[in-house]
Amino acid sequence: MNPAAPILIFDSGVGGLTILAEVRKTLPEASVIYAADFAGLPYGTKSEAEVAARVCGLLGRMAERYQPRLVCIACNTASTIALGMVRDVLAIPIVGTVPAIKPAALATQTGVIGLLGTGATVRQPYVDRLEAEFASDKRLIRHAADALVPLAEAKMRGETLAERAVSDAVAGLRDDPAAADLDTLVLACTHFPLLADELRAVFGQDVRLVDGAAGIARRIASLTGGQSFVRAHEDFAVATGDVDNLTTLAPILERHGLMRAMQF
Repeated sequence: MNPAAPILIFDSGVGGLTILAEVRKTLPEASVIYAADFAGLPYGTKSEAEVAARVCGLLGRMAERYQPRLVCIACNTASTIALGMVRDVLAIPIVGTVPAIKPAALATQTGVIGLLGTGATVRQPYVDRLEAEFASDKRLIRHAADALVPLAEAKMRGETLAERAVSDAVAGLRDDPAAADLDTLVLACTHFPLLADELRAVFGQDVRLVDGAAGIARRIASLTGGQSFVRAHEDFAVATGDVDNLTTLAPILERHGLMRAMQF
């Protein structure tokens, strides 16, 4: 293993920065490339075939160019749809990001769990299997909240969110009759933890927000255990689509240790 080989963290936009932040804590010495598919954003409103083809194609080309030691698909939608296909294509470890239903089921006291994800994520059989395996004795209320994705992207760019924007995006879950007993909320999109303060304002401080970022970082650390890390150059970000997205995000990227940004 080349000690300078990076970890590639891939997402449709900035949501994967929530995974990167945990990876920095767990593997501070690791070289990282962050990849954002702005040209494909959002994934949650696309068909399964579109997402699978796009993710497999992009990761194949990125793996060829950057020679990573491991790829993390830091996107619930892409992972629940394309994780198996990417693993079939690439001969390196692939870590996916899936809804944190298991820890939510262990944490809930009332037995009522909310799940916020994109439309594509909440309808996946993968989520059905997670619910059956880990929360069969719980009440899981799923809600497609695709509108939260552009809100998270806007917040990261320093834009002011409309007063009721987050509340309106989750109204279907909040107003569900069973939600009166909801005490745990799964954030099944890596963009959503970026709106944690706004979501707590909507659901109340007593509702526990659960996401999988820390667990993903531990999994990456486990798969790279015993490997040497050498940072041969500054960590950087690449993105598809409009280069202006990278320009406006430069300050937040630098806070995450990504000192350069370029178009892919």
